[in-house]
Amino acid sequence: MYNGIDLGNQPTVGMWMYKNGGGSEIEMQLVELLKQKGIKTITNLDLANSVGSEHGIMCNDISMSDLACFFSYNAGAQSAYQVYMYQAVSHLIPTMNNYRSFAISEDKFITANLLSSAGIRTPEYRLLNHLDIPLLKNTVRAWDGHVVYKPTDGWGGNGIVKIENERALDVLIPFLNRLDMKQFYLEKFVNYDKTDYRVDIVDGEFVGCYGRQAPEDDWKTNITSGGSVILREPNDDIVELAIKAAKVTGLEIAGVDLLYDLDSEEYIVLEVNGIPAFATPEQEKQGLNFNKLKVEKIATLIARTIEEKNL
Repeated sequence: MYNGIDLGNQPTVGMWMYKNGGGSEIEMQLVELLKQKGIKTITNLDLANSVGSEHGIMCNDISMSDLACFFSYNAGAQSAYQVYMYQAVSHLIPTMNNYRSFAISEDKFITANLLSSAGIRTPEYRLLNHLDIPLLKNTVRAWDGHVVYKPTDGWGGNGIVKIENERALDVLIPFLNRLDMKQFYLEKFVNYDKTDYRVDIVDGEFVGCYGRQAPEDDWKTNITSGGSVILREPNDDIVELAIKAAKVTGLEIAGVDLLYDLDSEEYIVLEVNGIPAFATPEQEKQGLNFNKLKVEKIATLIARTIEEKNL
């Protein structure tokens, strides 16, 4: 790791990556691969520590504009300040993922709307003004209580609530109003087998796939909601759909979540994630073996991005 202010002539990548769940080891592998490609890396550039001034954006005494690229891969909730500075940095140097696509993937409605416009099937959805309670109730009735409320910017299954009738809605609305919600984002519940597919895509190519299974007493497959990882082999339709969804969002690195709709008998895209986690050491022991390929493809992607920047 290079700690000086003068970065010299060798291309240098700034990196902020999660440490838990094997992230530290993945970071070391990525740093070594980039070194082999003649690229230096400065790690731990958490934009929470950044400061902007007329002299530029500084983080840990590094001028962000002197970097050849910034790789941000922290799979957790970021503060508004971190996201704002991420956007600011993206105007100066290439970022990965690019900020525009990262912002799209952070918003469930915008993502669903883009996918639908591109002909990719998603769950039925509605975005409503938070003041339009009559339309909200009509939606619950029209969907026969098969309604899921989601924060547009939530992650890991946080804040997701299933609304099965108007009585449940009447209980939920006062709580949501206290959160100063500006809109309600609703999805029609999909009849599925309580498992999903997570397909990792890097630079438009398939990297790996696994599944998640909801616990017996729940319907959410997210690991943070109690779901468990299962081994899955995707068919061609799943891979093609995931690659297309990643392309629509513009993400260089994407984790596409798919369900199989038992009623329509087709696969649908539930979400597209901009920071899909690597397999943890425990998951690798289960048989998830895509980490090496994913690291290699990301290193190649970073190197090509730097080369294109210098043209």
